[in-house]
Amino acid sequence: MDRILSKHTASISELKASPTKLLKQAKGESIAILNHNTPSAYLVPAKQYEKLLSIVDDYLLASEIDKRLNDNSKSVNIDIDHL
Repeated sequence: MDRILSKHTASISELKASPTKLLKQAKGESIAILNHNTPSAYLVPAKQYEKLLSIVDDYLLASEIDKRLNDNSKSVNIDIDHL
């Protein structure tokens, strides 16, 4: 059985019947949507989704910064007075 990464669960039938009711019951937390008792999707509130995207964006930006800082082959010496 797959691990369920949410406190709240609902079947696909419950989701089809009343998505708004599920969201109200979860009170802003994610809901694991189960298909034959196996997670098939997660219903994530908009604010939580936006926060996750922001975290991913920050991580990718930090990875690019690290990559560029460690790539000395493209370094250019610049005199501060010329800026």
